[in-house]
Amino acid sequence: MSGLLALLDDVAGIAKIAAASIDDVAAQALKAGSKAAGAVIDDTAVTPKYVQGFDASRELPIIWRIARGSIINKLVILLPVGLALSAFAPFLIPPLLMLGGAYLCFEGAEKIAHWLLGHHDEHTQAYESGDPAQLEEDKIKGAIKTDFILSAEIMTIALAAIPESGFWMEASTLALVAVGITVAVYGSVALIVKADDVGLAMARGRLIATRALGRGIVQAMPKVMKTLTIVGTAAMLWVGGSIIIHSVKDIGWSAPYALIHDFAVAVAARVPEGLYGFVGWFATALADGVFGVAVGLALIPVVSKVIAPAWKAVVGK
Repeated sequence: MSGLLALLDDVAGIAKIAAASIDDVAAQALKAGSKAAGAVIDDTAVTPKYVQGFDASRELPIIWRIARGSIINKLVILLPVGLALSAFAPFLIPPLLMLGGAYLCFEGAEKIAHWLLGHHDEHTQAYESGDPAQLEEDKIKGAIKTDFILSAEIMTIALAAIPESGFWMEASTLALVAVGITVAVYGSVALIVKADDVGLAMARGRLIATRALGRGIVQAMPKVMKTLTIVGTAAMLWVGGSIIIHSVKDIGWSAPYALIHDFAVAVAARVPEGLYGFVGWFATALADGVFGVAVGLALIPVVSKVIAPAWKAVVGK
């Protein structure tokens, strides 16, 4: 009996350790995932455009296939690569973060330039004539390729945010981030895409209240999409600028970080103590965003005149 009680006590101890480890993984995953907010919001804002022009019955199957491709991108390709970098080449993480941050800044600045110049994003083109099945396949492949870039940013940002820990802790945290963000992004996309259909169904209902609510949903969705795009662009510029500033600080150049920090402290010092934290954060985010806009605008001619032609010469497209 004493041996059995000792065994049960050991099992209880192991269970407590396992529970604590699960809590640690969940906490680290939440913290790491929050660092990737810009890329996540951009992913959510971009994906609904891939189902525009298709029959309503094909919207959810298309989103499911893109989500499945996103999971494969994160778990099968990017997770092992991220763990290998962490184990064997951690010095490459800051440059990769800077590259991802520069991409976010470029994407955000390019959207601003398109809005100012009246251009339209390539994904908003009207439904093309031809084989719908082939067009669907092309759209899904394009979406998964775009997702790969955004997923690489998300996983790299999350990896950099994880405190130094063991292999399995990092692997578990990254896997949880990958699954959690994919479910959040594509679950939100599915709700956004089908909201107008639900609104239309409610608008045809019998009850006056549900009909009014349905009409309100249908009328609100274009504004919701526009707001999501604006928020996504702002988040890209803020997070992209922040990533670059923190990365250059990590490799030894702290002047931009110190300048923005001093600016935020000076602004926050002018407000009541209760607002100090929020105002300091907002001033930092604003400065990071302005820096992101500057970087993105500087990259637009570089990408259009140098990188894009070189890429076309390599891939032949």
